[in-house]
Amino acid sequence: MKISNELKKYIENAIMKQYINNNYGGHDWKHIQDVINRSFELMTKFNLEIDHNIVYAVAAYHDIGYRQDPDNHEQVSSEMFLEDKNMEIFFNEEERKIIAEAIVDHRASLEYEARSIYGKLVSSADRAIDVDKMLKRSIAFQSEKHKAETPSVQDVIEYSYKKLSSKYGNGGYAKMYFPDDKYQEYLDKMNKLFSDKNEFIKAEMNIISSSPDLLQKLYVNPELKKYAEENIFQNIVKMNQLML
Repeated sequence: MKISNELKKYIENAIMKQYINNNYGGHDWKHIQDVINRSFELMTKFNLEIDHNIVYAVAAYHDIGYRQDPDNHEQVSSEMFLEDKNMEIFFNEEERKIIAEAIVDHRASLEYEARSIYGKLVSSADRAIDVDKMLKRSIAFQSEKHKAETPSVQDVIEYSYKKLSSKYGNGGYAKMYFPDDKYQEYLDKMNKLFSDKNEFIKAEMNIISSSPDLLQKLYVNPELKKYAEENIFQNIVKMNQLML
C-alpha cells in the first residue's frame, strides 16, 4: 500500500476511534479494517491503477455515520467526510468530491450504480467473503433492529434468512464489480444454505451456541440481566473483597 504516512496516522488516531460505538450490525473498526484490506486486495487482483490514498480514505470513512443514522448512513458518512477540514490537507476539491461520492456509492445494488471506480471498489470490498462472520453479523443486526418486538430466536433467524437470501441468493440485490474466487466461494456456500432452510437454521444456531455475546443477547431477559448486575454480581465482588 502506497499510503501517505500523515494520512494514515491521522485516520488511525482521529477516525478509527469513532467506530468504537458502531458495534450495531457489525460496522465497527474491525469491519473497517477488513474493508481497507479487502479494497487493496481487489485493487491488486484486478490491476487497478488508482490512487491509494483515495482508496484508503473511502474505505476508512464509509461507515462512520452508522451510529448516527443506520438507515441513511451512506449519505451521513459522506457528509461527515466533507465536514472534516483536515481532509483538505490531503486532497484537493475534486478528489474530495470523488471520495464523498464513493462513500455514498458503497451501497451499490442492482438498482443503483456506483459512479466511479472508487465507489465500485469499496462496494465490492464491503461484500462479505466469510460465511460464519456474515451469519453472526446478521444475527446481531437483526436482534438489535427488531429489539422493540422482543423477538424469539426463531424470529431473529427468520429475519436473517430473508435479508441474506434477498441480498446474496440467486438474483440477489448485492452488487459486486470485482468478483474474485473468494467471493464466488462465499456465494456458493451461502446459496447452499439458502437452498435448504433447515441447514441455514442449523448454521445460525451453531453460530449462536458458540458465541457468548449472542447467547446473552438472545436468551437473557433484560430485566433479569439488570437485576443480576445490580444485586448478585455486586454482592459477589463485595464477598471477594472481604476475603482478601
